[in-house]
Amino acid sequence: MDFTIPAALEKMLAEMRNFVRAEVMPLEREFSARPFRDLLPTLQEKRARVRARGWWAPPLPRAIGGMGMPLTDFAHVSEELGRSPLGHFIFNCAAPDIGNMEVLLQHATPEQKEKYLLPLARGEIRSCFSMTEPDYPGSNPVWMGTTARKEGSDYVINGRKWYTSSADGAAFAVVMAVTNPDDPKPHRRASQIIVPTNTPGFNIVRNISVMGHAGDGWASHAEIVYDNCRVPQKNLLGAEGAGFVIAQDRLGPGRIHHCMRWIGICERAFELMCAHSASRQLAPGEVLAKKQSVQFWIAESRAEIDAARLMVLNAAFKMEREGAKAARIEISTIKWFVANVLDRVLDRAIQAHGGLGVTDDTPLAGWYRQERAARIYDGADEVHKTVVARQVLREYDVEI
Repeated sequence: MDFTIPAALEKMLAEMRNFVRAEVMPLEREFSARPFRDLLPTLQEKRARVRARGWWAPPLPRAIGGMGMPLTDFAHVSEELGRSPLGHFIFNCAAPDIGNMEVLLQHATPEQKEKYLLPLARGEIRSCFSMTEPDYPGSNPVWMGTTARKEGSDYVINGRKWYTSSADGAAFAVVMAVTNPDDPKPHRRASQIIVPTNTPGFNIVRNISVMGHAGDGWASHAEIVYDNCRVPQKNLLGAEGAGFVIAQDRLGPGRIHHCMRWIGICERAFELMCAHSASRQLAPGEVLAKKQSVQFWIAESRAEIDAARLMVLNAAFKMEREGAKAARIEISTIKWFVANVLDRVLDRAIQAHGGLGVTDDTPLAGWYRQERAARIYDGADEVHKTVVARQVLREYDVEI
């Protein structure tokens, strides 16, 4: 494996880094203090500038307006964009839209692509993914209560979801619902269905407050009730009963995307910690960085971030060449490992900043609120550790 960054990509990364610092980071304080809709005109102006530079939607195929960037190259780009909470949104490669676009590319009909994928790829609309339910464990995606019953030429959907991120203002949801409850194989009972959010019966109950902060718009996490929500059967995404398989197609790359972004957050937090430690006066002639405990935080963070980056690049390299199934151990390993590195680096950076660290004068507190969930969503740490152990122990004839 050669992870040398080509000269052309290195140049692009430097240009993107400068753009994020000059054009995106100055918006962060406003983003944390004002409703998303108020900031949207400014964000759209920045998006237009990104598109004009040819940086739009890096991982999407060129045929639909993206850069056609391979996963290993996008890993480096995602790290640069992850340095700001707004980076991926402005470059049109933020979750949940990027995951939905990848699923639609792979499983949608030509009509569905025309109606949903292309406007999403152009940045004209937003979307959401509606799978997790408050009454069922998110780590068991074959067990859920939301149903889609056939009635005439329609599906009638009933159920309750939450953490449907970015539903506030989205044009459509991709909904996971049980369509085949009597199938003897639980993995074949659910399907994925496209539901326009203006459909009667699609009811946003609330934007969930996460650690004391209820976001709105793209930065929201909605609870939704589907109450006799009727959509045509032609809105079925892929085959009936293929919901679990499609979810795995989505979540495998999605976990790598998250890890790439988390490394960007780690680097920004690391830079803030080092800069503050080098300048914070404790007494005349003495700065915080001279304290051994702070030096340990810096050394440990540097080592952990570098290790995490190499692990993510290795997983992306293997997935790019052999597919998500072949990289299952690597994907599960980075999911819990990088999430914990993120947790530790943010905690050290906040500690180094003292009282400043828990304010919203820096992005650290916002990331700490939002990204503590990194160890939970897309599979909790404990689930991924079990997956890794199970795969390893099979070589020793132990079945878990």
